[in-house]
Order: sequence, then structure tokens, then C-alpha cells
Amino acid sequence: MPTTRNSSTNPTGELLTGRPKSSEPLPGSAAAFASPPASMARARLAKERPASTPGKPADRRRPLRFAAFLLLADAALVALIVAFVPYTKIDWDAYMSQVDAFRDGETDYTKIEGDTGPLVYPAGFLYVYSAIKFLTAGQVFAAQILFGVLYLVNLSLVLLLYVKTEVLPWWALGLLCLSKRVHSIFVLRLFNDCVAMTLLHAAMVLIVYHKWYLGLIIFSGAVSVKMNVLLFAPSLFLLMLKAMSIKGVFLALLGAAGVQILLGIPFLLSHPVEYISRAFNLGRVFIHFWSVNFKFVPEKYFVSKELAIGLLIFHLTTLMVFAHYKWFKHEGGLFHFMHSRFRDAASIQQLISCKPRQSILSKEHIVTVMFVGNFIGIVCARSLHYQFYSWYFYSLPFLLWRTQFPTVVRIILFVAVELCWNVYPSTAYSSLLLFFVHLVILFGLWSSPAEYPYVDKKDKADSKESGKAM
Repeated sequence: MPTTRNSSTNPTGELLTGRPKSSEPLPGSAAAFASPPASMARARLAKERPASTPGKPADRRRPLRFAAFLLLADAALVALIVAFVPYTKIDWDAYMSQVDAFRDGETDYTKIEGDTGPLVYPAGFLYVYSAIKFLTAGQVFAAQILFGVLYLVNLSLVLLLYVKTEVLPWWALGLLCLSKRVHSIFVLRLFNDCVAMTLLHAAMVLIVYHKWYLGLIIFSGAVSVKMNVLLFAPSLFLLMLKAMSIKGVFLALLGAAGVQILLGIPFLLSHPVEYISRAFNLGRVFIHFWSVNFKFVPEKYFVSKELAIGLLIFHLTTLMVFAHYKWFKHEGGLFHFMHSRFRDAASIQQLISCKPRQSILSKEHIVTVMFVGNFIGIVCARSLHYQFYSWYFYSLPFLLWRTQFPTVVRIILFVAVELCWNVYPSTAYSSLLLFFVHLVILFGLWSSPAEYPYVDKKDKADSKESGKAM
């Protein structure tokens, strides 16, 4: 059984010292003690992960085979749920009413409503659910089958991310299939969160393969279905700064903005203020009764601006601290990295067009930064409704194995989170427990060593060899 990756053994001094990757410090020198040679680091890594070496293709296939088994088993489980578990009516009728208004030609967002209230999602939502209604004729059972397929597509994408990053032992992939609440969100509730997160995971797959421009387009498509995907945006932007030139970042963001404009054209041309104010409203206050994470806070404080501002400050501060001390640790910190981009440029043209000296990011680093950044947003969210569990459930095993907690503690924390999300209605005790578990996981992520962010020549060669073996 392969053990988890510990990337802290990788060399970390190349970028800070400007020394070529191929150079190694002289024996007995201060540099030899400060930064061990790459060969020694790889040797230690090989000892820690003996089952993941390219010489054992059978062991490398084990996660893939287990992932395939999980997909087949979960497909059978989803079929049984659709066939025998009653559908729960929550938002489907409202979605269909909003789609009908749009298809009848209404483009004023203040007049597109359902039985649960006005439309509050960007335009991509309307296009997606119009397509779903066309395919299913608005019938719930047919839509459940479609969302069952969507569930399996999403699971496939997530399993691909996990297998490629090699953070978890193969057996822990099974945790991704064990959530009662997430199965319900997909095939019994038919929420738009499912579509948004599937697109988000598709964007992440493209990004870990360094398809940044296409990944940003798919990411923008996910935002157009539901804005919770923006919780990933700060992390994604920082990764882009590390991997792309300033010109490349600008073009990628321009493409993402173009998607939003293209999808919103019918509404922007006719009722732009109504569309932007409704579809991109960041100041909504949710109902206290439905809060899963802050039910222990009295309602008068829950709806207060002071709590909202405090959580926002904590969110931004935590992101900044993680960025400076964790995600940019090997570059000397966020501010040193930004300063070096300007210092090393000989001209404005070079500053805009040149990538950083090291710019090929490892898959583990990309997934870690994006999952942790989103999780920080989850911890700081004023209200999490039951369907919001899908925003971060699929990152939980990855996050837990990025901590240094013993395996039994990781499992306990995973079960505790799942338990809290299955208490209905939520109570002060269940929400307090969930908040506490979130903080414990966040502390574990902070106290764990930062992974080495870049791919070196040896890693690329090993990756090609393993790909041939597989």
C-alpha cells in the first residue's frame, strides 16, 4: 500500500539562490547542510514511497483499478437511490418556472421568479437548466437519471485529480463515495451546485495539465452557474502569477470575463442594472434557520453587518497568511516573489511577456492551493446551507491527508463533518461541532510542511516513464 506523498523533502533552494538545478553544493559546505542535493532528496522520497516508484507499475495501477471499481460500485448505488428513494421537492419547480420565464422572452431579472423566490444566479444557470428541461421535458425522474450521470462524471474528474496527485493511499479514495448527503444533493435534490462543482473540477483537471486558458474558460462557466466557485478565485489567481507571464494572466482573465459577457448579453443589453444586481449580489443575508455552520450564533448577531465584516476580514487575512508563509514559501514569500518579478525584468516588455524562472507547477501544489483556498472560504462563510456541502466535500480527504494527523484522527474528522451535515435541522451543538472540526482541519493544514511547488526535469522524466508503464 503506497504511503502519502511528503513533498517537503524536495529541494527548495534553487529559486532563492539563483543556482542552476544541476549544481550541487560541495560536501561540507554550509550550502550542503542548508539545501540537500536533489538526488539525496529523491532518494529519501523513494524510501518513503516505495510502492510509487516507476519500477513497480502494478502498484501504480492499484489506485486506477480501485478508482474504476469505485465508479462501477457508485453507479450501481446511484441507480438504486434513483429507483427506490423518494425524490425531495425543494428547488426543482422554481428552477423550471425561472427557465420558462426566460424561454418566453423575459430578460428582466427582477421579473424572473419561482415559488422559492427571485432568480439570483448568473445567466449560465438559465442556459444549463433550459438544456436540462429540453432533454427531460421537465420530468423529475428523467432529470434524476441525468444528474446521476453528472454525479459519475464529477466523481471521475475528482478521482483523476486524486490519482494524479498521489496524496492519498489508494484505499482512502473510497471516502469520496461515502457521503449520504452528497448523493442526496445530486440525485434527490437536483441542485445547480452539482453542475457548478462538476465544471469546477473539470477546470482543475485542465489546469493540473497546464491548460490554463481553457481551464479559465471552464472556470468562468462554472461561476456563471453559481457564484460559490469564486471561493477558488484567489488561489487560482496566485497560481497563475507563478505559472504565467503577466501578459498570459491578463489574456486568461480577459477570456474568463468574455465568457461572462457572452452569456449575459441578452440581459446586459436590455436590463443591465437588474441583471448585475441580482445575479452577482455578494451581500445576500441567508435565513438563520437553514445555517448548518453558525446555528450556534444568536440570530440577531447572525444577520448583523459586524459578523459579516469580521468574517470577511478573517477570510482575507487567512488567505494572505497562507499565501505568504505556505504557498509562496519556497519563493521567499509572496512579497519577495512579486518583488523578484520586477527586479529580474530588464525592461517593461520582459516584465510583461516573460514567465518566472520556474513556472511549471506540480499537480499536488495546484490542487493543494485551490482546495485549501476554497476551504478557507468555507470556514469563513456566514451561512452554509445543506447543498453547500458539495462545495468542499470532495476536497476533504485530500485536505485531511495534507495534514500530519494520524490516520485514525483523519477518519474521525471526516466522519464528524459528515455527521454534522446529516443532522436535520441543524442545531447549535451540531453547528458548533462543525465549526470546531473546520478549525482543527485548518490548523492541521497550517502546521503541515509546505509541498515543493515545481516540477523538475527528473520528475517530468519519471512521469513520462510511468505513463508508458500504465
